[in-house]
Amino acid sequence: MENFIDTCLSLENLIDLHASKIRRRPVRGPAEDRDDETHPPSEVGRLPVPRRYLETFINPAEFIEEQKNKLREERKKSRRFPPQPERDVLLFLMEHAPLSRFQRDILGIIREEAYYFAPQGQTKIMNEGWATYWHSTIMTTKAMDDSEVIDFAQSHAGTLGGGSRRLNPYKLGLELYYYIEEKWNTGRFGKEFAECEDMERKSRWNKHLGLGREKIFEVRKHYNDVTFIDEFMDEEFCYEKKLFGFDYNKRSDRWEISTRKFEEIKKKLLFSLTNFGQPIIEVVDSNHANRGELLLAHKHEGLDLDMKWAKPTMEALFRIWSRPVLVRTDFDGKPVVLKYDGKDHSQEEVQDDGLTDP
Repeated sequence: MENFIDTCLSLENLIDLHASKIRRRPVRGPAEDRDDETHPPSEVGRLPVPRRYLETFINPAEFIEEQKNKLREERKKSRRFPPQPERDVLLFLMEHAPLSRFQRDILGIIREEAYYFAPQGQTKIMNEGWATYWHSTIMTTKAMDDSEVIDFAQSHAGTLGGGSRRLNPYKLGLELYYYIEEKWNTGRFGKEFAECEDMERKSRWNKHLGLGREKIFEVRKHYNDVTFIDEFMDEEFCYEKKLFGFDYNKRSDRWEISTRKFEEIKKKLLFSLTNFGQPIIEVVDSNHANRGELLLAHKHEGLDLDMKWAKPTMEALFRIWSRPVLVRTDFDGKPVVLKYDGKDHSQEEVQDDGLTDP
């Protein structure tokens, strides 16, 4: 029991984070649920007919039936399950893996828990920045006396300090809230401000609107980390806070600043937040090669899978699926299929991506 729970917990990130907002599975009507035998396909290739009265001679009933049978056979050969890639891997395992009733219940509980905590993971920067904003505001305006200033400053500085190769969500969230508040207090937004080409005037721009506090409450209510940063982290903010991107340089064997360009920094940051910065994995075929093997696809978006995590994940999937597990991905720009058969891991290059096309 404990081992099975650990296995399920190791897979709890294989869910569809947007399931509550996007319908992935098409709604099937009664006619679509019937078997193809009772509703044969109508897209049959017919020979061209110059005159309507020649239809039965050029396309006799026997010929049409033969074409329908061929089409059925082709569909059966090409049919996969699921018919469309399934991003909610845990749900697919719940519904189709050879599990006992109690195992299915445990997997369902862990899946529900993953969805419960998902919104918190999607608003980490906003949550931490909001908490720091109000902690600082309350302490400096209401709760703190003169004797506590040094202790507070030391604690606050520790919270906002930078880490080694790690984004500080407290710092980024707080600075963005301050930035938004300042902009809406001074009126540094809207068409008039954007179209102003006098840089000196823009630097002194202040309409004394006092809308900052109201705006950050609105932002807190309607945004998540990705939309928060995409909407409000602009080039001016990036320049003021001296943001930069960094990467590991294999030649010098150290981490180095790779860019100070606003577009690249923002893109890198948003990419690290999409799907919690984890690879997107989908089920594409539960009977791969007609052997009951589970084929998944990694949506490659510029980063190869980290084998340190990929191999244990495939092993956990095998323990639930009880059959070989394959993952279609790219390595060094080449399409490959990773496989775990319960004993060994293997890797094979493929010529094209036909494996993942439904």
